[in-house]
Amino acid sequence: MENTNTLFKILAINPGSTSTKLALFENENMLAEKTVRYDVADFAGCANLMEQKPLRMACLTEFLQENDTAMADLDAVVGRGGLIRPVEAGTYTVNEQMLADLYAGIAGVHASSLGGVMAEEIGREHGIPAYIVDPVVVDELEPVAKISGLPGIRRVCVFHALNTRAVARICAANLNMKYEDARFIVAHLGGGISVGAHRYGRVIDVNNGLTGEGPFSPERSGGILLNAIIERCYSGEYSKKDMLDLVSKNGGMKAYLGTHDLNKAEEMILQGDEKAALIVEAMAYQVCKEIGAMAAVLEGRIDGIILTGGLAYSPRFNGAIKQRVDKLAPVYVYPGENELEALAMGALRVLRGEEKVKIY
Repeated sequence: MENTNTLFKILAINPGSTSTKLALFENENMLAEKTVRYDVADFAGCANLMEQKPLRMACLTEFLQENDTAMADLDAVVGRGGLIRPVEAGTYTVNEQMLADLYAGIAGVHASSLGGVMAEEIGREHGIPAYIVDPVVVDELEPVAKISGLPGIRRVCVFHALNTRAVARICAANLNMKYEDARFIVAHLGGGISVGAHRYGRVIDVNNGLTGEGPFSPERSGGILLNAIIERCYSGEYSKKDMLDLVSKNGGMKAYLGTHDLNKAEEMILQGDEKAALIVEAMAYQVCKEIGAMAAVLEGRIDGIILTGGLAYSPRFNGAIKQRVDKLAPVYVYPGENELEALAMGALRVLRGEEKVKIY
């Protein structure tokens, strides 16, 4: 039964490689927000990611004290999902199995994994629910979408699930629809770019926004010629780490222009840099091609195309996309990542009884 009248206080935690973003919510209202930034020296004594937890927990405690809130006053705490085994979308209780997988780095090591670990510690010590919401490993791809073209290799689903599902819900509400009744194409445009087909509340296909599918991005190479990559791998000039960094950290716009900052690239364009203009246009062009692919996945029945992420703050970049795809469906822009809000709203839906919490 839904409980929409009670006021729920929720703490949202989003750890990044050099920051911890925190926010305190009362239902939909954000009461306070803080970003704590760290220098490399702050983590000098940490042998691994999980040893950073005490420092980050101290910052969290200070944040609550600054806002006259005790941990025992919270109704729930929710952390960024982290790298776990593939799961369906939704809000999950942090249980022993999830905690073990986060500590083990079962799907890789990323600072976001600390979100679930920190939430669990608070929940266990103070007897309140601890959740994660829509981690990057959400996998609801259709069976046909998992075929790669080479036996033994399946397409792996890693994308901006948290933000893209959140903005799709907001857009659906603005169109007087339920997300579960809508058909959207959502493009997250950030350091990585993922473009997904959202059909009736499930993301049935999406490019892997981390390791070599879809459009190139400010930092990532996207899908490129495999023969050329194989040649580089066997050239003797690159280590395995070099190649992984090349496609996931040092590719895309950064490799062409020496910057991953779209604002700087647009300044270069204003100063007459023709190469910068071509590269930025090509990045938008490749986003459009991926949107076209997802239009085919949705059989041409699309309620809207949604642009989100940091690059969506750029009118120039949005315009370059709109001019090629707005004949397919209306284009809606929701810039930014909105991750703290998305985390809190996932917890709130469960607290209100609008969704059932899921078990990992």
